[in-house]
Amino acid sequence: MYDTILVPLDGSAPSDVALERAVDLADRMDATVHALYVVDERVLHATQLDSGGLIGAYEDEGERIVSKAVEKAEAAGVDVVTEVQHGTPHRTILSYAEESDVDLIVMGTHGRRGLERYLIGSVTERVLRLSDVPVFTVRAEDSPVEAE
Repeated sequence: MYDTILVPLDGSAPSDVALERAVDLADRMDATVHALYVVDERVLHATQLDSGGLIGAYEDEGERIVSKAVEKAEAAGVDVVTEVQHGTPHRTILSYAEESDVDLIVMGTHGRRGLERYLIGSVTERVLRLSDVPVFTVRAEDSPVEAE
């Protein structure tokens, strides 16, 4: 049913739970997990700080996060592909899904409501609204998986 499962990661607890679910699904369906970290350059440019150093730090953090995904997937016997890209998170996720012929996107959600959700926005919500492929969302509190 699913051959290619994309899991966007940001190092948060919901993202960790999404990775666990993606690996579990991939194991059951003999699928490949694609772990994607997006360096959000909009935030870096908005701060007007030394973006060169910050971008490098975010890239390093992304590599560390997708490396953990490799460990979890390989421990479960699941094939994994990793990528660290730059851009606007929801657009980069959707572009990657299209370019990689992804069958399913698994994303964590923080479960924000009301004014906080309106002010902060949600990458997951944008992907849900704009994706051409199914999006499976999970909240950290919905799972017994503990974040590291």
